[in-house]
Amino acid sequence: MAVSPFDSALYRGLFHDDELGRLFTDSAEVRAMLLVEGALAKVQGQLGLIPEMSGAFIHRAAMELQLDPGGMAAETGRNAVPVPALVAAFRKALEAPEHAQYIHWGATSQDIVDTALVLRLRQALTIIEARLRAVIRALGAQAETHADLPMAARTLAQVATPTSFGAVVAGWGGPLIRHLDRLAALKPRLLRVSLFGAAGTLAAMGPQGPEVREGLAEALGLGDADDPWHSARDGIAELSGWLTGVAGSLAKMGEDLVLMAQAEVGEVRLGDGGGSSTLPHKQNPVDPLLLTALARHLVGLDANIQGAAVHRQQRDAAAWMVEWLALPEIVMGAGRALAVAGALVPRIAPQPGAMARNIDGGLGLAYAEALSFALTGPLPRPEAQETAKALCREAMETGTPLAELAARDWPDLDRSLFTPAAQMGEAPAHARRFAAAANGV
Repeated sequence: MAVSPFDSALYRGLFHDDELGRLFTDSAEVRAMLLVEGALAKVQGQLGLIPEMSGAFIHRAAMELQLDPGGMAAETGRNAVPVPALVAAFRKALEAPEHAQYIHWGATSQDIVDTALVLRLRQALTIIEARLRAVIRALGAQAETHADLPMAARTLAQVATPTSFGAVVAGWGGPLIRHLDRLAALKPRLLRVSLFGAAGTLAAMGPQGPEVREGLAEALGLGDADDPWHSARDGIAELSGWLTGVAGSLAKMGEDLVLMAQAEVGEVRLGDGGGSSTLPHKQNPVDPLLLTALARHLVGLDANIQGAAVHRQQRDAAAWMVEWLALPEIVMGAGRALAVAGALVPRIAPQPGAMARNIDGGLGLAYAEALSFALTGPLPRPEAQETAKALCREAMETGTPLAELAARDWPDLDRSLFTPAAQMGEAPAHARRFAAAANGV
């Protein structure tokens, strides 16, 4: 197995995401860093901090040159940061020392690496947000279609009362809409330029430093940042937490689907499942299981990112390197989970017959709560509860349906009490509220 299954030739069909993977390659990182260096030089030239001709020359070269990441490996290993090797390779490739001397003027390595990361995260979040919206809309369609389809609600793995499949779907989708709201609030805090110099003071650029930073932010389409975030990693930590939360919400759906698709439950079918090496009949729920696996993996990685928020002093390479190790897999994992969910949700086919059988279970115990409240007319509430419990015990001991026992002891009781339609409460309305909200994302 490869060190990272996300990049494994064997496991790439399970874990890898081509669209997001292209953003987290060595070439993509080098390209992003060159874009930052080029934009920085252009802004500095326009402001007169370096010769304008040199700034324009560096900017144009940064757009055109291709640098080999492998050629920077040894120096990056010595320096624990790629920018010194990048600057050296860039200057050499420029073949114009009169201009090359102005590359990386007054910046520090972390400025370039962090701003280049933000450029790639912006692209990643565009992809992830589009997928998230697509999953929400697909869930909305399922909720609307099945708003009135009865099924058993379960608490602590036991049948509780009737609900609707549409309401269950709404329970999966509601958190995803809230994740969209969180993303809208998160992006301005995350998508900011970093340009603060060696120790966060930007002293090397003199009084023009803030103006250069503002110009760089504008050139790259990022927000300006008026406070150094070399060691203030709340934005990265917030992103990691958000991505982990999205994966967790999708995994909740996955876990429910695994249970609903069990052969002895049979409440949903999920299309073609995964096969077994020896059991011809198996249709394994691979996609829901993958959602759970990805979420669990991201929880562990997110713990590393949250720990890395503890940066020492003005800069801390150890904590910074932890981000490099964990964040790409978190982005890839969340994106892959959304891609899997986007393909899975439209395939979910509820099975009304199985759902009806599982509500009743032969004894109709799912209606016990409704019976206990119906008996509060002739009986005080505590006595009504005890009476309902006694009838439930008798039903389990004798195999007699609860409705028949209730009719025996309370012949005037409304028999419609023991039907799903009478006991779904606001579940159908909940499903339709979510569907309407999902259609608007």
